[in-house]
Amino acid sequence: MNERFSRRGWFAAIAAAAAIATWGAGLSQDACGAQEAPAPLRVATFQCDVTVPMGQVLYSKPVVKVEHPLMAKGIVLDDGRHRYVLCAVDWCTIRNSTYDAFRTKLAAAVDTDVSRVAVQCVHQHTAPSYDGAAQKLLDKEKDPPKVRDLKFLDEATSRLGAAAKESLGRLEPVDQIGTGEAKVDRVASHRRLPTKDGKIRTRWSSCTDPELRAEPEGPIDPMLKTITFARGGKPIVRLHYYATHPQSFYGDGRTSYDVPGIARQRLEKEEGVFQIYFTGCAGDVAMGKYNDRTLKARTELAERLYAGMAASAASTRLRPIGPVEWHTVPVQFTARTDGGRDPASNRAKMADPKASARDRIRAASRVACAERLKRPIELSSLRIGTVHVLHLPGEPMVEFQRFAQQSAPEAFVAVAGYGCGTPGYICTERSFKEGGYEPSASAIVPPSEKLLKEAIVRLLGE
Repeated sequence: MNERFSRRGWFAAIAAAAAIATWGAGLSQDACGAQEAPAPLRVATFQCDVTVPMGQVLYSKPVVKVEHPLMAKGIVLDDGRHRYVLCAVDWCTIRNSTYDAFRTKLAAAVDTDVSRVAVQCVHQHTAPSYDGAAQKLLDKEKDPPKVRDLKFLDEATSRLGAAAKESLGRLEPVDQIGTGEAKVDRVASHRRLPTKDGKIRTRWSSCTDPELRAEPEGPIDPMLKTITFARGGKPIVRLHYYATHPQSFYGDGRTSYDVPGIARQRLEKEEGVFQIYFTGCAGDVAMGKYNDRTLKARTELAERLYAGMAASAASTRLRPIGPVEWHTVPVQFTARTDGGRDPASNRAKMADPKASARDRIRAASRVACAERLKRPIELSSLRIGTVHVLHLPGEPMVEFQRFAQQSAPEAFVAVAGYGCGTPGYICTERSFKEGGYEPSASAIVPPSEKLLKEAIVRLLGE
């Protein structure tokens, strides 16, 4: 079967499954079925410093220096019937009960249902990976290692909720939505490099191997997409979406919002417009081809990403805003039990005071994720006219972003990955056969590709 026929057949198959989708739309109808006139859409921006205290663990080492504050930046949309929250957090991952805490507190703060709240990580590795559920499991055992401060987590999420609540007093009407896009030059590159014998070499986020850096960029999505909410032609807030692992360095104890944060804040200062950056489906995309881990490389990467953001913003075309639709789809992923993920053995290791702190922490995280995966993970999308924004969990490979865009070719489709971090890498079935880092680190079974693609089609309403 050729590739073109196979892809068309795939779309047809999951379009049939999409017929059972239930949508939660923000457009009301009266008893006779006639549409009510929609209320003017209003928007408010909020932000909160969520930098972890000195001494707490980042990706791998305790904080010794705050180079840049870690920010949570978001918007509240109010269409007269419901409120919707989109938030991007300068953290590496947010898993399990921690993800639930972010959404629950934001929902309560703006008086909406938790299903209308999307929280995504930017995924810098100069930031923490938080799993409060794993720490709670450890705290029940003898001499538990302390990797996460649950008091700080409660305080940080409460401050974020307070910032969102305060923003309600600044809700302002918007009458236009804009879309723009631009190619980003020499930032992203594919991380999985196939060899002649069928094996996979990994080109990490930073790379000093000249042979690996000489390899082509590979399959990426080079386009950065921007969505703008405006009133009378004046931008109020811009949302940017681009797919690459966002770290230029990590592991030395510095907190930093790194390349995307540097570009984001520069554009915000220059335009005087609130800017939010979301990382797309970047599970197998990083900066390794153009990053040798030096400050010079980070400066150049930030400059090129900023240029892409500025060009995308400049290309924005505004049009009258339409009614808001918010769709949700639950997805039941299945936890893996191979490769050291057996729950029973991990519970035993977690409880063993003689095991290393590293092994106990990893075991607790695997137990917590397996427990969370017994329940569906909720995916969501925002739709305004032909503008679609998808909010996906885990670290999806870039294939899922390209699939979403191909599934709705007439629409403007922006994708944010790194929502609920419980699944870890969401890989294609092909990658599981090829091997390499990403499938080995995934917490879910290979058939997850089909599940996520079915959910994408349903979210897009195609």
